[in-house]
Amino acid sequence: MKPLVSVLIPAYNTEEWIEGTLQSVLGQTWERKEIIVVDDGSSDQTLAIARQFESDMVHVCTQKNQGAAAARNKAFSICQGDYIQWLDADDLLSPDKIAAQMEVVASTSGKRTLLSCPWAHFPYRTERAQFISTPLWEDLSPVEWLLRKMAQNLHMQPATWLVSRELTEAAGPWDTTLAVDDDGEYFCRVLLASDGVRFVPQPKVYYRASGSRGLSYIGLSNKKLDSQWRSMQLHIGYLRSLEDSIRTRAASLQYMQNWMKFFYPHRADLIEQMQSKAAELGGKLEAPRLSWKYAWIATLFGWHMGRRAELMLQGINATRVIAWDKAMLQWENWTGMNRRGSQDHSLD
Repeated sequence: MKPLVSVLIPAYNTEEWIEGTLQSVLGQTWERKEIIVVDDGSSDQTLAIARQFESDMVHVCTQKNQGAAAARNKAFSICQGDYIQWLDADDLLSPDKIAAQMEVVASTSGKRTLLSCPWAHFPYRTERAQFISTPLWEDLSPVEWLLRKMAQNLHMQPATWLVSRELTEAAGPWDTTLAVDDDGEYFCRVLLASDGVRFVPQPKVYYRASGSRGLSYIGLSNKKLDSQWRSMQLHIGYLRSLEDSIRTRAASLQYMQNWMKFFYPHRADLIEQMQSKAAELGGKLEAPRLSWKYAWIATLFGWHMGRRAELMLQGINATRVIAWDKAMLQWENWTGMNRRGSQDHSLD
């Protein structure tokens, strides 16, 4: 009998997206699967829409709002799958995603291999998603994968992974105390427990672009900045546990340098901790710089104001792109309906 794959979906106020996400899972060509949706105390129609899909294959439960990590832990506690597919309630999978990765599973010798695949952002129209390869889109050892991620400021979207139950159990539960980057920290532990990553190029994951509404958006939130710094310290510890060398220390220093602008200058306490960690690694962090677009604002009104302007403009641009893509989808749907209506009328 083919292995059972559990698709685990935490959901919170995603009434606009949950139907499409479930349809993309039900449309998977891998037949032996179960789908578990954990509604995390939504205040909209997410739970009601998900329950319309309940069947022998689709199981829906709800809990009071505790965060995505807690919802994922709940989903895993009740699933039966031999392999785990994590999926957020607004993202989509290509129809062959699970089947293509399971085909690779059949050719591997153990259950500690971690499977990944390509991913791309999209606001509304999946056909507009641009799949741009990164240095993580390869077969890699755990240490090389973390080294590249941290030094080059890269990541893999959580839905790209397919993880055996054995590997999932070895990694332990999601950290419910992290307000942001809980996925980055979690998959570090999965990597540490694995034999390495196999990249499967055929399937695709579509990652919903939601701008400042997304859980991963940090902005100037002190709670999220605290969480991000704690996750970063764990990342550094995980990498050095695999290999403590000149190159891993250099990657850790670059990792902190890449993220420093998110903390500078308003979180002087965390900057001090980062500098202390940098000294421990044998280096020193430089004050971050703003691009030329915002440097003049920093010169006139201070670095903090320049950074605020950068965040504001990035948010405006993201909102504009999302709104435009939504409008174009609505236009395409409307013209398509009119075209079909005209064809039906001509047949009459």
